[in-house]
Amino acid sequence: MSHIVSIEVEIRDLEAIRQATHRLQLPEAIFGEVQLFSERKTGWAIQLRDWRYPVVANLENGRLDYDNYAGRWGRQQELDQFLQRYAVEAAVLQARKQGYTTTEQPLVDGSIKLLIQVGGEG
Repeated sequence: MSHIVSIEVEIRDLEAIRQATHRLQLPEAIFGEVQLFSERKTGWAIQLRDWRYPVVANLENGRLDYDNYAGRWGRQQELDQFLQRYAVEAAVLQARKQGYTTTEQPLVDGSIKLLIQVGGEG
């Protein structure tokens, strides 16, 4: 039996951040205070491809802070790709913690089909 699930992402899992940056071949996230254009933020700095400033993840409240100057300092597509990859990695980590198996299938439109097998269902 299959189920379609929509996920609203909050960034709260450091291991999922690490897995996502690794899979996207991005630099490892670094914790600290980061200067965005006009203010400083503290959290896990994630340097997206061709972004002037990193995205800063606050694991306590699940928020991302960033300044891409409406796309001039970084393409929204890069952030969307990271968020998608993070959501998949977080779901896989949680499924495996519960003993479930996962299968990932990239789709033509760029989305990812994630199958989580629960018990003997298939």
